[in-house]
Amino acid sequence: MGNSYAGQLKSARFEEALHNSIEASLRSSSGDPQPIFTQLYLEPEPFPGNIDDIKPKGELHGGEAHGSEITNGHLSNDLEELEEDDDSDGSSPPLPYLQAPPPDGCCTLDGFCQAGKDLRLVSIATEHIEVPAGFELVGAKSPSVPEHILVCAVDRRFLPDENGKNALLGFSGNCVGCGEKGFRYFTEFSNHINLKLSTQPKKQKHLKHYLVKNSQGALYKGPLICWKDCKTRQISSSAPTSKPSSSSSVSSKENGGASGHSSSPFSFSVYFISPPDSPPGRTTQLSSVFFGSQDLGRDCSFLKPLSATSGNKTLPLVPTALRVNGPPNCLSVDVRPPLLSPSQVSLGPQAHAYRTADLGDSPGSASSAMHSGPPKKRHRSWHPNSLLPVPAVPVPVPAIRPIACSPGPVLGVSPPQPPAVGVIQPLPVTAGETVIVPDNLLSSSGVRPVILIGHGTLPYFYGNVGDIVVSPLLVSCYKSSQLTEKALETLGLNGSQLLCVETMALLTLQYLARLGPMQIPLREELEQIVLKAMLCCPRGPAISPSQLPWLARLEASVSGGSVQVVVTHNSLGEGISESLRSLTEGPQPQKCLPTYVVIICASKMSGNEFCVLVLGKYQARALAEGMLTTNEFLKEISYELITGKVSILASHFKTTSLGDNLDKQLVRYQRRWKGQVVQPFQSDVTEHIHSQEAASMSPPSDRELLGKLFQIYPTQLSVARSLLSQVCSIADSGTQNLDLGRFCKVDFLVLVPPSHILVHQTAQRIRQSGVLVDLGVEDVCSAHQKSDKYVVRLDGDVHAKMEAFMRKVKQNPYTLFVLIHDNSHVDLTSALSGSVCHGELQGLADRVVNCQEVLDAMNLLVLQVSCFPYTLQTHQSRISIHNEVHWPSSESLGEQSPNELLYFGLRDYSSSLQWGVASPILRCDDAFEKMVHTLLERHPHLHSMVIRSYLLIQQYTEAMMALTSSPSLRDHITPETLAMVEDLINAPSREGSRGRGHMLLVRVPSLQLAMLARERLEDVRDKLGLQLCFAVLLGSPATELNLQKNFTMRLKAWRGCENEDWVPHTYEDLEGLPCIVILTGKDPLGETFPRSLKYSDLRLIDSSYLTRTALEQEVGLACTHVSMSVVQEPKRAMAPRESDGEKAPAGLNDGDELERPQSNGSAATRNSGSLAENGVSSSDNADSSQRPSTSTGPPDAGTSPDVGSASQGFKQECDSLESQFSSNPSKAPNAPPSLYSSSSSSSPSSSSAQRPSQSTQCVREPKPARVSPRTVIMSRAAYSLLAGESGSQLSSFSLLPHADVAWSSPLRPLVTPNLQGPEQSAYYREWTVARQHHADYEAPAVPHPRRLLLSGPPQVGKTGAYLQFLRILFRMLIRLLEVDVYDEEEEEEEEETSEVATLVKTQLPDIEEVRKMPFDPYPRDPKFKQASPVYTDKKPMVLTDFKQESESQTPAKRVTKSIRLSRFAAHNAFHHCEQCHHYCEAGPASQLSECTFHAFTFCSSMLGEEVQLQFVIPKAKEQHFVFGQQGSHLESMRLPLVSNKNPDLLKSPIFTPTTGRQEHGLLNIYHAMEGASHLHILVVKQFEMPLYRKYWPNHILLVLPAVFNNTGVGAARFMIKELSYHNLELERNRLEEQGVRRQDVWPFIVMMDDSCVLWNTHQPTDSSETSDGTNVSLKTVLQQMESTPKISLYAMCGTRRWSSGLARRSPSAPFSRCHLHDFVLLNVDLTQNVHYDLNRYSCEEVDFNLRVNSSGLLLCRFNHFSFMKKHIPVGGNKDFLVKPKLVEMENPTAISPPQYVCAPDSEQTLLDAPAQFLLERFLQSCSHRLFPKAVQNRSNPVLSIDSYLNISPEISVCYINSRPHSTNLNHQGLLFSGLLLYLCDSFVISGLLKKFRFLKGATLCVISQDRSSLRQTIVRLELEDEWQFRLRDEFQTANCVEDRPLYFLTGRHV
Repeated sequence: MGNSYAGQLKSARFEEALHNSIEASLRSSSGDPQPIFTQLYLEPEPFPGNIDDIKPKGELHGGEAHGSEITNGHLSNDLEELEEDDDSDGSSPPLPYLQAPPPDGCCTLDGFCQAGKDLRLVSIATEHIEVPAGFELVGAKSPSVPEHILVCAVDRRFLPDENGKNALLGFSGNCVGCGEKGFRYFTEFSNHINLKLSTQPKKQKHLKHYLVKNSQGALYKGPLICWKDCKTRQISSSAPTSKPSSSSSVSSKENGGASGHSSSPFSFSVYFISPPDSPPGRTTQLSSVFFGSQDLGRDCSFLKPLSATSGNKTLPLVPTALRVNGPPNCLSVDVRPPLLSPSQVSLGPQAHAYRTADLGDSPGSASSAMHSGPPKKRHRSWHPNSLLPVPAVPVPVPAIRPIACSPGPVLGVSPPQPPAVGVIQPLPVTAGETVIVPDNLLSSSGVRPVILIGHGTLPYFYGNVGDIVVSPLLVSCYKSSQLTEKALETLGLNGSQLLCVETMALLTLQYLARLGPMQIPLREELEQIVLKAMLCCPRGPAISPSQLPWLARLEASVSGGSVQVVVTHNSLGEGISESLRSLTEGPQPQKCLPTYVVIICASKMSGNEFCVLVLGKYQARALAEGMLTTNEFLKEISYELITGKVSILASHFKTTSLGDNLDKQLVRYQRRWKGQVVQPFQSDVTEHIHSQEAASMSPPSDRELLGKLFQIYPTQLSVARSLLSQVCSIADSGTQNLDLGRFCKVDFLVLVPPSHILVHQTAQRIRQSGVLVDLGVEDVCSAHQKSDKYVVRLDGDVHAKMEAFMRKVKQNPYTLFVLIHDNSHVDLTSALSGSVCHGELQGLADRVVNCQEVLDAMNLLVLQVSCFPYTLQTHQSRISIHNEVHWPSSESLGEQSPNELLYFGLRDYSSSLQWGVASPILRCDDAFEKMVHTLLERHPHLHSMVIRSYLLIQQYTEAMMALTSSPSLRDHITPETLAMVEDLINAPSREGSRGRGHMLLVRVPSLQLAMLARERLEDVRDKLGLQLCFAVLLGSPATELNLQKNFTMRLKAWRGCENEDWVPHTYEDLEGLPCIVILTGKDPLGETFPRSLKYSDLRLIDSSYLTRTALEQEVGLACTHVSMSVVQEPKRAMAPRESDGEKAPAGLNDGDELERPQSNGSAATRNSGSLAENGVSSSDNADSSQRPSTSTGPPDAGTSPDVGSASQGFKQECDSLESQFSSNPSKAPNAPPSLYSSSSSSSPSSSSAQRPSQSTQCVREPKPARVSPRTVIMSRAAYSLLAGESGSQLSSFSLLPHADVAWSSPLRPLVTPNLQGPEQSAYYREWTVARQHHADYEAPAVPHPRRLLLSGPPQVGKTGAYLQFLRILFRMLIRLLEVDVYDEEEEEEEEETSEVATLVKTQLPDIEEVRKMPFDPYPRDPKFKQASPVYTDKKPMVLTDFKQESESQTPAKRVTKSIRLSRFAAHNAFHHCEQCHHYCEAGPASQLSECTFHAFTFCSSMLGEEVQLQFVIPKAKEQHFVFGQQGSHLESMRLPLVSNKNPDLLKSPIFTPTTGRQEHGLLNIYHAMEGASHLHILVVKQFEMPLYRKYWPNHILLVLPAVFNNTGVGAARFMIKELSYHNLELERNRLEEQGVRRQDVWPFIVMMDDSCVLWNTHQPTDSSETSDGTNVSLKTVLQQMESTPKISLYAMCGTRRWSSGLARRSPSAPFSRCHLHDFVLLNVDLTQNVHYDLNRYSCEEVDFNLRVNSSGLLLCRFNHFSFMKKHIPVGGNKDFLVKPKLVEMENPTAISPPQYVCAPDSEQTLLDAPAQFLLERFLQSCSHRLFPKAVQNRSNPVLSIDSYLNISPEISVCYINSRPHSTNLNHQGLLFSGLLLYLCDSFVISGLLKKFRFLKGATLCVISQDRSSLRQTIVRLELEDEWQFRLRDEFQTANCVEDRPLYFLTGRHV
């Protein structure tokens, strides 16, 4: 076979080498002689001349191959990228090289030396490197980091000169990283610099470049080092000229727009190397090219998989010595661009070629190929019997028998995932033998046999290897032994159930015998059979190896000759040889070939082996074509068209089916009509008129179509809500991945696949939905123009647009951005494997969506939207399974009204086959398939899609001719084609159609074939005079729609559109236009088609589409929303039906019935003139009222602004199912009952085109337009998968989900068809893995937290759903930024217009004016609505009515209003932002221990005992305190001086009592204080201290003593005031020593509730105008109050509470004296002797205010400020749960307030609640029993001495202070209806009480701490003189003794 031992010893060179070696060893410091013979076999001998030995002459055509098309890509820029195994001889096999292990502890990082120093050129290019004299800097290439060059210093004597001569043998070099010198061996040096070689290190191979300096002094890659074979590395002469040392880049035009994966991480071009000694014209050798990818050129027919048996002798892989000799011009191989493009010939670890094989399963599954010769003589150890150790490689690489490239379209097999980039390591392969493939195999037999790898060793193939294909299709089915324990468990198997080889062989045989003549074997099918066999026959009778041959023959005998068994005894090769030989012998006609030959090798030594040879012409072709990826077969087609291989087929179609010359016939017909054309909109194709007249005809317009509104349908709304709840759950997960609280805006960008039409469609949806305006990102005017900016195509421009978007993301941290990746299943290639491949960019989506910036941005959500999400749902998915939202199935939507539109999808198409109607909507055109079959047999060299396309074009051509010029052709056209074309031509002329017709969609994936089809059909149409009847359009993703002017005018007329420039941009814009759309492109990309699409012709989609996504996305083109009746009638009609031809039941309206069965023959077609199409199409309807007429949405901006604005006004969000009409059916009797989304669009909500419209002209009661499913016509292969007809045939859902993924296990549980989204996702995540070129292949182990997946069937309305999601997301964020504040009007006093007017303009109070004001004791704040009014001597009339009115609605819910937070708001613990994170969050370093605890003890005069409080002070806040000498003892809290005028200083410490609100309390006042320094102290109960510390680590906490754990807010206020006064005294003492006057120390504190959220100012204006409140900061309010003149004379200052009424009117007076609460500036010095009641739970502020006022002190309220209080539903201890103390109740019933008290010592249930709380609640609810005379009696209040208690809003209280010198109400002449004495002290004496007069029958209530003090009080106050007591009138709160109940006694006045 011409294997030449390449190195012939040449004497002259021997002498030279010997001489140099001796010289080198003399110089060498070590005594070891250099190996001199290693380089003597330097040049391969020229190849023997007989080309025919290698390759048949017939295959060498095209040798003068197009130089301009070399590899359809780039020749690599650097020749160093020649195969890394290119030793100085091209024929040796790569040898396993055993590298010494690196020394312990040294660096083994690629690109670094063992000392850990970086050697990569990119890193050290600009550093200064010391180069010793005589040394050169050179660049070494490491296979493990191919993208880097490593810098080395090498003695130039060991480098060649420019002629490749005079290099000394040996090596001398230094490491430039660590400086180590004197490496004498390249092996040693390569170890030091971590080259990690798997072959013998050679300087010639790894030292590639000289390194030179540029003008800036930086190193860069210089000329190649000219080793001896350097010249051989130039591109051969037919390529464009190249300089000897430069690279040559040969680009070519893309061969069409179709494309696909470049499957390798970097491209590896093909070089043709001619041996230097041979004249250029003689031979060239294709140096070892690694086919590392699944895209192996079809011509690399191959292959040698690893043996699947274990016991055989193994030896290292020897690549065969196949060389391909080329014709004289040195292009040795017919380099066909589609075959060896950089994307295919690559080193890259790829594996996805072949759709249904699991290539990544194991080393045995497929192959990777190399070409080089047999071993050289010097490798002594290489012997068939000796085993070589194999170096470990990162990923097992299967060994392969490589094959030369030959020009036929042979299919390569993909290897499994190969190792990391670098040298492919050989693995042991069982010794097989060779099979010589006969010449002219394909030509003589008409079949290219496919060998299905089975079990055992395949032989090497030599000779005409282009004519066979090796397929690993079924190999994984035989690998059940590799199942993991877990997988076995899941499948319900155990290890003992695994099948033996014999059983596997018989199962395979049985399976093949059962397949029909037009079926091909499917991996998934056989896997299920194997699985069932394992499950149903555990431990069945074992078949002995000797039984296999006769059992196999027995089974084959029943196959009817389709399966033949060949048994051999030596090897499988013997059987293959024999079968191939028999193929080529004997005259063709007499042979009836079996479809499958099962070859069994019954070898005694190695046990049984088997493989399958597929000889069936249809099956072999389908299997071979099925191995190609879409990209590859499109390249194959492109190649066949370019090289003219199709010419023989094309010439066949130049004649019609009747044998006439087609073109001549057309010209003849054209001349007959002399340029006249068929009249559009007329009923007969025989009527012709002049073309100009016809062009001027225009149809009537349908203006009512413009009134359509954009709507969101209920399902879309629920999906949007699901997405929102998913986002919320990410935010709530506590992982800090998403903080929704910080965002106030939403912005978005939609990424779509590279389709112009899809961009327009999505932009149109965005425009119509109004979402840009709703999100506030654009105003109404700009939204229309700018909607395009929000949609970006994934093409070459995407990077710039994404950069701009990411800049926006970074610049707007408070905007939540949503990146929507629509149709995200398209092109999920890894960016690493991406390159420009066949004119299309790869891996762009990966680069954009998975780039680090996108992953890291905390304000960016990624929403991936897909109808076929399977490729996103692998084991390595980047999307958490919890973040998936699935479209609800129609079953889950519940009952729908019969008029609704229902989604009709893939499953419905499959189930429609059971409807039993004559004209099913999913059909297979059998007549077409028969024709195809005949043609396929005639043209075995061509791809079947080319043949199908030519036939399809002919069918449409002849159908047009049959309907116009040549009726005799009818018999030769398939009925399907004829019916479609007839409907297309005739529909516009039917009554009521208004010239509207249907769209016919023809899917032609190859761009070249699609262009051919359009050109041909247009030409025929024009020659037949039909050019005004229908349009022919090419629908290509790469181009805009291009429609003839007259059709555009027609569309404008229908739309009533006056805009001159309007042209259709989307397919939906073509609504109603009769047209043929030829849709091209690798995949459909999600474009929506109009309602008028009636037929989808998928006859070209055949067995190349054997993955679920590929098949389903084609059928998905036809999915849409249809009328429910259309779906339900046939289901009901499955009952027995009427006989053929009878009329439909009368109940159906004309045109609506489904046609009854009709003969499908051509005769029927001829007679009927039209095959009835399902009868439900809109065109059949007699009058326009039943037609779904549609129009596509608002006209362009220029059309009619009024329409635009009207629709803007109409835009509505529909949360209900009704459309705008039917929300109230009675209002619109003429409206159709339903206008739901029948959208055929990806969003029903989308364009106005989506709903059936109603003709306004109809008079009778209209019925809704009927929307029918589209009719889909398919190829047999696709039809059988979708129909799942025969029991054996799988359905599409069992196929491999996507070509980019692989099954993770040889066997899996069966997929059931009714799997819902979540279960299906879980299934795919468990059982599929991403292939190596998939973007998720190296995805991080943890899914990305901010990534979501929305999946829903095609055209169901996902766009509308995600746009609605954006809208409700924005609303929710706004809602998060809003708070509910109390909005209740204060009860107004009756205004006294005294001297108030003089004060209006003043900002600060004048103390004299304030003193003159009366104090208003009445608590007017609405929060006291349920509290007792305080008696005043003013007229109480108005108030009485008001209070009574409020009585009727007792526990009414308080009124709140939602207010948007301003920048001055106080926040809770959920707020985070950059500015204040240091304020409320602990730093990363600081732990809680950084706080210090300080006890602070003082003596409380009021309590009469020492109190110890605890401070928790963070380190950062210690400057606010004074500590003792040792630094640990807390002495006081620093106070400023009154005289300090610093404008930024806030003098008053702020105390906030808080309980139960560690998360929700508004304790972050950083923004409210504008970031100014302030002292804020949280006052907390002891048991809550750890919680508050956790949430507020930077706040100072004041912890109350444990005794206060159950007290109310009164205790906290009491302690704050006591502490503050004590601290004031300490500070006065401390500062006095420093010379400060005591009265100069600032005496105020702020006491503020934890619910104060915002502060406003209401500037007084002229009385005529209103003042509008504006937000101000708390700092502003406090500074204004603190700057009040003579501030020290005020006891308390405060502000009013906000209500929306305040904004409407000016405050009546700028200041007033009245009650202050919630937010108070308190002077602790003046109020030293007035205390808060520490026992109180409520109304403690009213009580304290009354006490302060009656003590003669000033309270001043600043009316031009107001504070807002947030409604916080949790915490604040508003209520105790009052429950029994001792009894555990099963079902606790609520205990009512009357049960809160009981008679002393009674048996009543005692309660577990504080006594004071029970008393307050009892008085609030039951005081009408205690004070019956006072109820609703304002004139006779209850007298309350020294305290204010709430005794219900019905009873007024008159407050009197018993202290001497206090100011009290003048009570002269006032009769009291009762007396309340509450814990009275010694100031209350009997003399005081005797001053007051009571009504007859007035009542008394005396309350004391215990029974004895109660008795003492009665005696001391001499109450028995005037009041009558009874024993039964004594009560106590219902507490047990240890809870210290309160006692009270009631009596009557006598």
